[in-house]
Amino acid sequence: MDFVSLTIHFLKILASYVGSYGVAIIILTLIMRAAMWPLNVSQQRNMRAMQTLQPKLKAIQERYKNNPQLMQQKMMEFYKEHKFNPMGGCLPLLIQMPIFILLYTSLMSPQFIQVAGDSRFLFINRLDTTLRANIGVSNDGKLGVSKLDSFAPGKTARVFIGDEVIENVKIKDAKKALEVQGEIIPGENMDLKLSLDHLDLRFSQLEKITKAELSITDLSTKETENITFNREGGLLAASIPTVPANRTWHWDVLALIAIFGITMWLSQKLMMSMNNKGVAANADPTQQAIQKSMGTFMPIMIMATFIMIPIPAGVFIYLIVSNIVQVIQTVVVGKQIEKEEAMKKAAVSDIDLANAKNVTKE
Repeated sequence: MDFVSLTIHFLKILASYVGSYGVAIIILTLIMRAAMWPLNVSQQRNMRAMQTLQPKLKAIQERYKNNPQLMQQKMMEFYKEHKFNPMGGCLPLLIQMPIFILLYTSLMSPQFIQVAGDSRFLFINRLDTTLRANIGVSNDGKLGVSKLDSFAPGKTARVFIGDEVIENVKIKDAKKALEVQGEIIPGENMDLKLSLDHLDLRFSQLEKITKAELSITDLSTKETENITFNREGGLLAASIPTVPANRTWHWDVLALIAIFGITMWLSQKLMMSMNNKGVAANADPTQQAIQKSMGTFMPIMIMATFIMIPIPAGVFIYLIVSNIVQVIQTVVVGKQIEKEEAMKKAAVSDIDLANAKNVTKE
């Protein structure tokens, strides 16, 4: 079983307990964030340390600017002395990217579309829909298509061998199993063919197949239809009526993009605020201005990207919940770091006071 199938299976198990695939995605997000909590805490501490050490790093760069090799050596010694890893903040991002890609691939896959693509959650009409997608109805006997659409069969088929019916026959190499015969002309019947070799049955059974029933998903519109394929020579063939694909804007997905942008902006604003506390006096004004601009424009740029790239509504649930968890983590860890720094300052003050008393006694 591949990672996409495992992810969908896990979501299916969660949904069976909580009664909703939307809630299942939220729980999956919380599990992922909980597993990554230590790494994200380390990232936040690393960023705070970077802000504190920045003036000293700038002094090293200024002092050795005419000798880049020596400057690099001194900076490495400085990092080692302060136990600081300049790449420490990158690891959580590197781990989160494959998770995002896996969830995106899973929710866009025919398996999820056929199992739970039409699931509703709160104001979201379909978890698999994107900002601009087809408004066709699945399982209504016709497919909304465009000329360049591609199609994929489900993972299993119902196969008829004489009077015998075999359920859940696995389709091997599903990506190559189905072919469109001829040109796709929206509004006219579309011919499909499926090679018998892609059915996971014994050779003696393949010879006796009379027909097979399986679901077909249009990968462009996400519309799914159950189609009966009849035996024609060494192939299974079917013909299904089509209509021109009618695409529309889905305002529920647009609302999700807006919520994502707001939560991301809030997360970055809090992160910068927590990191700059106590170091504002020594901070580089230019660097602070750059950080402030990035905190504002980064969410806008990503939102614009998501408007152009088709992202399923379910993935936005993951991103929004992840941002909310990041906000909570930033506040909690930030308060903890402030408390630790206050305790260190108090300890230093106590030592200074003790030394001052010793000098007075002399």
